[in-house]
Amino acid sequence: MSSSGAAPQPNILLIAVDSLRADHMSCYGYPRLTSPHLDRVAQQGTLFENTFSPHIPTTSAYTSMLTGMDAFNTQVVALRHKGAVRSEVTMLPEILRNQGYNTTCVGHTKNPSARGFDTYLDYRAWGTWADRPLDKAQDLNRAVIPELDRLLDKGSPFFVLLRHMEPHAPYLPPEPYERMFYHGDEFDPNNDSMKPVLSFKPFRDFFASWMPPGITDKDYVIAQYDGAIAYMDACIQTILTYLEAQGVLDDTIVVFNSDHGETLYAKNECWFDHHGLYDSNLHVPLIIRYPARMPAGSRISGYNQLKDLVPTLLELAGIESDIPFDGKSLMGMVRGEVVSHESELYLTECTWMRKHGWRTPEWKLIRALEPDFHFKPPVELYNLNGDPDEDHNLAEAQPEVVDALTRRMEEWIALRERETGLGNPIFDQGDWHGHEGVGVFKSSQQAYDTLHIGDPTEARSLQAGSRSATDEMAEGEVEI
Repeated sequence: MSSSGAAPQPNILLIAVDSLRADHMSCYGYPRLTSPHLDRVAQQGTLFENTFSPHIPTTSAYTSMLTGMDAFNTQVVALRHKGAVRSEVTMLPEILRNQGYNTTCVGHTKNPSARGFDTYLDYRAWGTWADRPLDKAQDLNRAVIPELDRLLDKGSPFFVLLRHMEPHAPYLPPEPYERMFYHGDEFDPNNDSMKPVLSFKPFRDFFASWMPPGITDKDYVIAQYDGAIAYMDACIQTILTYLEAQGVLDDTIVVFNSDHGETLYAKNECWFDHHGLYDSNLHVPLIIRYPARMPAGSRISGYNQLKDLVPTLLELAGIESDIPFDGKSLMGMVRGEVVSHESELYLTECTWMRKHGWRTPEWKLIRALEPDFHFKPPVELYNLNGDPDEDHNLAEAQPEVVDALTRRMEEWIALRERETGLGNPIFDQGDWHGHEGVGVFKSSQQAYDTLHIGDPTEARSLQAGSRSATDEMAEGEVEI
């Protein structure tokens, strides 16, 4: 692909796809051809096979992704984070703006982790069964293509963040994607796989708002998720083709990643959502295309995390910073200087359950900090080598492994608290669940009876975080 001449510094396009599992992309080995265009981007750039999002869900993940810091430094672990991100923490758009970049955020306008952009644009990313087809990806394109045109006219390098809401629920892709991977009968009366999903009181009203009335087959919903990925993939190619037509694609660092995955219909019963510290949520894609620095067709197997993105982008853009990031540039792995970053990860979750855990290449430990609404045991242990789907809880059978992993986790927490001078935020979240005055849940039944999501409007307000579009949007122009 040609370029019309190198910019003083490269543009940066960060396509962060919400709720995308790495293992549902064809370039990561999924048998369905869900991502042919991004497969080609991976062939033109570098794909990272073991990228993890350790702080679930959206708010904490994006905060780490856009600061280069972990949860101890950001103090952000909850979906409904109260207030702004700590002023001591510098956001990526703030760093780039000081380097002459024009910065735009699309589709992430109300979240605390979106501080520091010059311009904010929104698009329609939520809807119900009655609103189908829900053209989320095309609506994003309608917002971003004119914005890219405007930024290119300015002549300065740009940083654009796209929070892509396909395939985030509701999964309602348009034709032909809605039945691309399904040719059965979603209303088969002999199929009862959706019965437990639609009986789960906290989410059943939300599911009923966008799933087909009378649906019985879980495979239809999974196929809708995969169809949404294929639809997203095609619409992203439109953006890349536009940059190519303008002669700037090769002068642009294109990053494709996700904030977290999705549980779909796993045996852990966290249906069609992204709570739970299972690898379906933690393992996310990362592809970087930048011909000047990233080798084409390379696949990197070393472990890395969302916190590694900011130092990587700054090195690719030739920008020096004296910020002591928690993350490390991935270019050492790209050049073959190091094999991997940390292979043992501290995990946090504060979405619909408040838990933390420790992941090694072999083991996964999950400890509940209060009872959850799935009535799960307080301790879970999985052997990732023998049980990659995390179906068999070994906590009672192997207490010595639980004790060893707990010690390592507690030692890490103590180390990070000493290094940052800050407490572990997962321990002190107050009414994290959004019910003022309730405090810590005393039982799973209380959690089950209290937590509820009703429709896409309520879901959107939860995703937005703790403020309005104009609150605490430092020095930015808001366009909605």
